Amino acid sequence: MKHIIILGDGMADRACPELGGKTPIEAAATPALDELARRGRCGMLATVPDGYAPGSEIAHLSLLGYSLPEVFEGRGVLEAASMGIDIEPGEMAMRCNLICISPDGTIKNHSAGHISSAEAAELIDFLNERLGDGRARFYSGVSYRHLLKVRGGDKRIECTPPHDVPGHPAEEEMVRAAAPEAQPTADYINDLIRRSQEILADHPVNLRRIAEGKDPANSIWPWSPGYKPAMKTMQELFGIGHGVVISAVDLIMGIGVYAGLKPVVVEGATGLYDTNYEGKLQAALSALRSGSDFVFLHIEASDEAGHEGDASLKKLTVENLDGRVVGPLLKALEDFGEDVAVALLPDHPTPCDIRTHTSDPVPFVIWRPGIKPDDVTEYSESACRAGSYGSLTGDAFIREFLSL
Repeated sequence: MKHIIILGDGMADRACPELGGKTPIEAAATPALDELARRGRCGMLATVPDGYAPGSEIAHLSLLGYSLPEVFEGRGVLEAASMGIDIEPGEMAMRCNLICISPDGTIKNHSAGHISSAEAAELIDFLNERLGDGRARFYSGVSYRHLLKVRGGDKRIECTPPHDVPGHPAEEEMVRAAAPEAQPTADYINDLIRRSQEILADHPVNLRRIAEGKDPANSIWPWSPGYKPAMKTMQELFGIGHGVVISAVDLIMGIGVYAGLKPVVVEGATGLYDTNYEGKLQAALSALRSGSDFVFLHIEASDEAGHEGDASLKKLTVENLDGRVVGPLLKALEDFGEDVAVALLPDHPTPCDIRTHTSDPVPFVIWRPGIKPDDVTEYSESACRAGSYGSLTGDAFIREFLSL
């Protein structure tokens, strides 16, 4: 049997007043998600173990069955794998956002107004020219998501993800040493941040964005430090055959690389509400038809809408997932010629009211041909709590999905 996981990043939420007290999933028109729930069995999954922040890197590694204490080395190293960048001994990698800081010194947003990849690449090249000193090097990624490598860096530093603190004074959220030996590293990263603000303020890219009424990318924000991880592949852990990962996000692609999944790049996949849903689905179906046994299809749009605090947009992203991915997938599987198991879930909630991730369990559904359905008739946070799987933790979800 083949397997496909559809991951609606950050899709779960809380009751939103602007949606009549419903969550975006509950308010959305989701005939395909509801049909999947009726066919399968549902439950809730705790994707963030105690002691860990509710980042996508934590939640994804957890739901794929990895033990966080054994494998987690920060977000930056995972994104480096997706970008084809080696982390050498003695090097520390960090996720490096381009962000927008307001004139009053507060963090306006974590994405520099979702800056384009072309604009961002020009700024990253400029940062390397001005700040690259043999110890630090910047690598260009997608939109606001980039990578910083620091030679000789000490990962025992506390870094605040910028999407967690919109509206907070940037200076109050700077890097802090978690051990005395890491203080030089914290001081060095903070110096890079402050120097980036000085040199980016008048860069032509930012002057042009300001003139067009857009947010400037006027600061870097490095976070999630780590060294190269040691991870077994999903083939080694669970015995799956050939697998692929489909995403517009370097982090997810990087997790896939370390997990032994082949990255598949889809043209027009943006990570936003305007992503190429149809292209992603066709890539998934093509992989299943051409010999892949496991497909991890990641769609970021709902998470970004949650970070923007836009409940109506988040509702739209759920409807797009339903009508442009899940519905056509279920139809395609009717005459696929081979059994395919389907799972659907978010990695974590991203509530619109707080615009950041939480550790709350997420609703999931698993359907495979021949499975006895439970009594759940719709897919939502509240409905899945009554599912027959109850509450799962650790690797229980992936083992159930793979019938191990």
